[in-house]
Amino acid sequence: MDGTPGVITSQDDFGVNASGLMITETTLPQITSFDPQGIPEFERSRKAMQYATSIDEYAAIMRKGNNGGYANSWLVGDRKTGEIAYLELGLHHTPLTKKKDGYFVSSNFAADPALIKDDTDGFDPKNMSSSMNARHITAEAFMQKHYGKLDTALAEAYLSDHYDSFEKKEDIGKRSLCGHEELSAEGEKVWDNPPFSPSGAVTGKVMDATLAAKMSFIARAGHPCGENFVAAPFFAAHPEFAWQKPILHDMIAGPWTEFSAGEFAPGAASTGK
Repeated sequence: MDGTPGVITSQDDFGVNASGLMITETTLPQITSFDPQGIPEFERSRKAMQYATSIDEYAAIMRKGNNGGYANSWLVGDRKTGEIAYLELGLHHTPLTKKKDGYFVSSNFAADPALIKDDTDGFDPKNMSSSMNARHITAEAFMQKHYGKLDTALAEAYLSDHYDSFEKKEDIGKRSLCGHEELSAEGEKVWDNPPFSPSGAVTGKVMDATLAAKMSFIARAGHPCGENFVAAPFFAAHPEFAWQKPILHDMIAGPWTEFSAGEFAPGAASTGK
C-alpha cells in the first residue's frame, strides 16, 4: 500500500497482499448517508487489505460496521482464482458483483439505482458532461476495444488517455481518464470544484496477476501521461488559488517503474529484517 508516515491505511486505496488480492477504488459522488456510530473506513480498509484472503472475506470486512463515510466503488481481483469483483459500498446499499470472465471499470460514478436513490444527493448518471459519466463512457469504450488483449502496457495507456467522450475529441481536462482539472475551464459541479481547480490524477499504478504474485506493481508519480504540473505559471495564470501556495508545489512526472515489496531507495538502509 502507500501512505505518509503514521497513516495506517493506503491513502490511495491501492494495495496488494500476500494472499493474492489486488485492490483499488474510486470515490462515489454526492454521498449523503453516514452513520457516526459505525467503524471508520480507514480502519476497515486497512484490516481488509491486510487480513482478507478472498474477495468474499474482503467484502465482509468492509461491510461490517460500515459507517458510509468515504464511500467508494472497490475493485478487487484474486490472482489465486482468476476472479474479479466490484463492491459498491454506500451506507444503505453495498452490492457485490463477481465474475471470472469480463471486466469492471470505475471512475467516480454511482451505478446501483438503489444506492443512487438512497445514498446520494441526486447523482445523475445521465449527465454526460460530468467528469464521472464522461470517463465512464471512455473507460467502457477502451475496455471493449481491447477486450481479450489487456496487459500492463495497455493499462498504462488507459490511465494516460486524454479523450473527452462528451466533446468527442482529444482534450486534456477534467473529462479525460488522465484527469487534468487544472486545465479545465469548466468546473466540476459534482465535486463543487471551480474552473481550473488544481486536482486530478496524481499517480498511475498498474498490476497484473504475475506482478501480484511477486508483491510488485508498476507505477508513475504525477499525471499518468507524463505531463508535469508546475506551480509558478499555474499561480500566475490563476491567482484565485494563491491561498494554496504554501502546500501546492510542482508535480514532476516520473517514468513508469516497477516496484517490489521490501525495496529501498538506493543508498537507504533497511531497519527491518
